[in-house]
Amino acid sequence: MFELAARLIATFYAWTHNYAIAIGLVAVVVMLLITPLTLKSTKGMLEMQRLQPEMRRLQTEFKGDRQKLNEAMMKLYQEHKVNPLASCLPIAAQMPVFIIMFQALNGLIKRESGSSAFAPKFLNKTSELYLSLVGKTKMESFGIDLALTPINAVKDNFATGLIYVFLVAALAALYFVQQKMVASRTVSPTMSATQAKVMQYLPVFFAVFQLFLPTGLIVYYMVQAIIRIGQQQYITQRFYGHDSSLGRQAQAAGERAREMSKNDKESSKSKKEVTDPKAPFVSKRVTPPKGGFSSAKQSTPPGKNRSNAIPRKPKKS
Repeated sequence: MFELAARLIATFYAWTHNYAIAIGLVAVVVMLLITPLTLKSTKGMLEMQRLQPEMRRLQTEFKGDRQKLNEAMMKLYQEHKVNPLASCLPIAAQMPVFIIMFQALNGLIKRESGSSAFAPKFLNKTSELYLSLVGKTKMESFGIDLALTPINAVKDNFATGLIYVFLVAALAALYFVQQKMVASRTVSPTMSATQAKVMQYLPVFFAVFQLFLPTGLIVYYMVQAIIRIGQQQYITQRFYGHDSSLGRQAQAAGERAREMSKNDKESSKSKKEVTDPKAPFVSKRVTPPKGGFSSAKQSTPPGKNRSNAIPRKPKKS
């Protein structure tokens, strides 16, 4: 797989004679392969979201019985032909692709032991890409060394290193825009506002780790992020284009599920307050006792003998 990715980069380099463009074209190919999975997972996620009120009702009905709840959930999925794992497909596909591209790019800029010169791996030694890299110390494109990490670029020359840091900042901005487009459409009944913010900024934090990776990988992810923004725009038009669309139905169902969840919490809270053993006892008697006085016997104050209240006969002298 590493050789396949490296050869794909070599093929595009033979066409363009530019490292950055070749890497960017590989990102385009990968996104074309992943896009059908993304569209399928988006549809599956929306169908799941449309079932949220029913799922919430089942959770309330079978509360405390996990087995029956799972059986009811599976029956619900089968009736509506929904796959709960469909939304995981793009995520599952991206991790192997990340590992493959990371290893392939690192292989291109692998250095000989005890030397700063490149000794590329995974390439045919007659390819233009191999011949352009072997024995070299830089992988330059548009004046940027794609083999250099931003953190090392800053250490070598602070002024020049800022260009590399700017690329990481641009990648973080692209991730933020992309995640904001997703968050604006998604309504989760179980996710708080804080959790939603964390999910929105999490990809931005991921971009920070690119400071320690080769700049060529940053170029790869920037191209992917740009394509994903266009992809999200297409998803918005396709699934949220009109009131009866699947996305709008899923949003309405998500709002209903959130209201149901809120009502369940308020109901549980009120029940807890009523049954709280620490709560003060309040008498439920509403009618006054007969005669206007309580029939309960009043206890004698402590320390006094009750027999003192009975008159005694005087003793005979």
